[in-house]
Amino acid sequence: MYTTDLKYYTMRKKIIITTILLFSAVASPIFAQQDDFIKDYIERLENSRTYLILVAELMPEEKYKFKATPESSSFGENLMHIAWAMDWHCQSLLNGRDARDWNTDTTLKVADKTKEEMISTIHKTFDETIALISKFDISELNDRLDYLGLNRTKRQIFLLLADHITHHRGQMLVSLRLNGLVPPRYIFYQ
Repeated sequence: MYTTDLKYYTMRKKIIITTILLFSAVASPIFAQQDDFIKDYIERLENSRTYLILVAELMPEEKYKFKATPESSSFGENLMHIAWAMDWHCQSLLNGRDARDWNTDTTLKVADKTKEEMISTIHKTFDETIALISKFDISELNDRLDYLGLNRTKRQIFLLLADHITHHRGQMLVSLRLNGLVPPRYIFYQ
């Protein structure tokens, strides 16, 4: 009886160890890929910041109120809207902080800010966003959220934020061109 029990426990131990090793072999690359996603995303944000600041610095301050069309946002409004969106996506959606009240909070609006103050605000918002993302728990990437009535993963929220920054920066590039200014070459900031 004893040898049968010993064989059973030995076999069971081998199955458990094999299962753990197989799981580790499969799980490690998945977690490494997710960790790489965060590292790649932060690098992308840093490059995006650098390019956005170059664009913001290129536009003369007296043109920050320029609108490509009457119903468009101004150059400065697009810049500050990028800050607002980073704050909302990261601090509110991903981090659970209550969203700023768009009607009363002027921290991330143009208000009476100078060009220098707006650029400083966008730098600060990028810093806060990158700090939060660098501490992000990668096990939450597949957690789902309500995104304006759509069911999205947190990973998708990251991608939506990057798209949003690009969308509004593109509007700023049009404003530069309409004012006879040549934007910095994007190829160097990818």
